[in-house]
Amino acid sequence: MKVTLITGASGGIGEAFARQLAKEGHHLLMVARSANKLKALSEQLTQQYKITAHYLAIDLAKSGSDQIIADEVAKRDLQVDWLINNAGIGTGGDLLEYTLDEYLNMMHLNMDAMVALTYQFLPAMRARKSGTIINVGSMAGFNGIPYMNVYAATKGFVMYFTQALWEENRLYNIQTMLLCPGATETGFFDAAKIGGERKSMFSTKKMETPEQVVTAAMKGLRKKSILTISGFQNKLMKSIAQIIPVKTALKIYGNMMRKSLNLVIK
Repeated sequence: MKVTLITGASGGIGEAFARQLAKEGHHLLMVARSANKLKALSEQLTQQYKITAHYLAIDLAKSGSDQIIADEVAKRDLQVDWLINNAGIGTGGDLLEYTLDEYLNMMHLNMDAMVALTYQFLPAMRARKSGTIINVGSMAGFNGIPYMNVYAATKGFVMYFTQALWEENRLYNIQTMLLCPGATETGFFDAAKIGGERKSMFSTKKMETPEQVVTAAMKGLRKKSILTISGFQNKLMKSIAQIIPVKTALKIYGNMMRKSLNLVIK
């Protein structure tokens, strides 16, 4: 059975992908840490759209998680036709506000898991000469972002990895796309420990919904885009950032972040 494997599928953009693709008739393999959320979503999508929705509760930040998933795919006689590397986590604050373990965990999840899962399922895609890989980056990946420095760096990694992956695999008829949302109404801020008092620059008036992000992604796939930026404002911001000197951009971002995060320099 061909399936679409979605990581971080229990909420936010991952859940929106699951709902949209189930509606389009995709069978699913949904991966996240929360077994209860995955089970409920799996049952709902199976009943509503008459597809088969598999799920696997696992922490992708843990070493070897990719092999566990690959073993389950083989055990269940599944074929990963689409791979959506969506799972990720971020931070917001001074570098020293977080522990080194928190940064390493984020790096494992945002980068290592994406590479490992791609490595696991790419050989079969190449053999079939078909497949789709969507890696979810971020607007933060286009620049160094003060006070989100490690997070932005991981998303820069996602961008460069995906660009190279596109060229390496286009002759195998594998469609590879980088999806870059901006601020989105998900659990990102809570997971990043950015409290309510620190969300002023991420006003809900500026946020997109996960469904809007997925709609943009599907449009990008139809156009065979290598990069899809979700939202006009985000596209405009990227264009402006490209013409501003690096030091100037960093100072602007730094001032904005210090204000929004209520940081006091001592």
